[in-house]
Amino acid sequence: MDIVVKGRKTEVPERFRKHVAEKLNLEKIQKLDGKVISLDVEVSKEPNPRQADRSDRVEITLRSRGPVIRAEAAASDPYAALDLAAEKLDARLRKQHDKRFSRRGSRRISAAEVPDHVPGAATLNGTGAASVEEEREAVPTKKIGSLEVQGDGPLVVREKTHVAAPMTLNQALYEMELVGHDFYLFVDSETKEPSVVYRRHAYDYGVIHLSTDTMVTATSSPEAGGTLGG
Repeated sequence: MDIVVKGRKTEVPERFRKHVAEKLNLEKIQKLDGKVISLDVEVSKEPNPRQADRSDRVEITLRSRGPVIRAEAAASDPYAALDLAAEKLDARLRKQHDKRFSRRGSRRISAAEVPDHVPGAATLNGTGAASVEEEREAVPTKKIGSLEVQGDGPLVVREKTHVAAPMTLNQALYEMELVGHDFYLFVDSETKEPSVVYRRHAYDYGVIHLSTDTMVTATSSPEAGGTLGG
């Protein structure tokens, strides 16, 4: 397995690539996760002078046959950011390693089984009414990623797609802590509906479940969005 180092809107010097290879010890990583498939390191730079102390960002993505593990950090230079991100990756790898050997009797379905357990999970309702389409013709539209934008519209700077296997709430909380984010989108294995678990205050968590109501779908405008309450 090789480490792939790439820059996003910035050049990556050879000296930094060598430092990455020294900092991320592949032998040590494979001892904690023997099913590692790839290890990617992405470096980006924030041009805003007001964020000089966090101008360089490093994101490490480790893919294996288990869950994807990500660790990212920002600092005044890429070397310091890499050190911080590497520490986070090591901590999450150890946490996953310890949980793997302490967990008993749990079974998660593979991505290939998702269609059998969540019928139509990959189908989105994107059909609008004819009157709305006529109004759109008067405003210039453009395509940004998978989003159709009217006029200046919102600017989508990043888009990601992940394969989702249904899981329990406890597993979703564990996955959220593993990637170090404040929220985690998942498919609930009990309800088969999309849900989001998120961090509140201290060690409190919240969860939002999204269910389909045919009556609401029939009476609501296709352009209307849902409102989430905290």
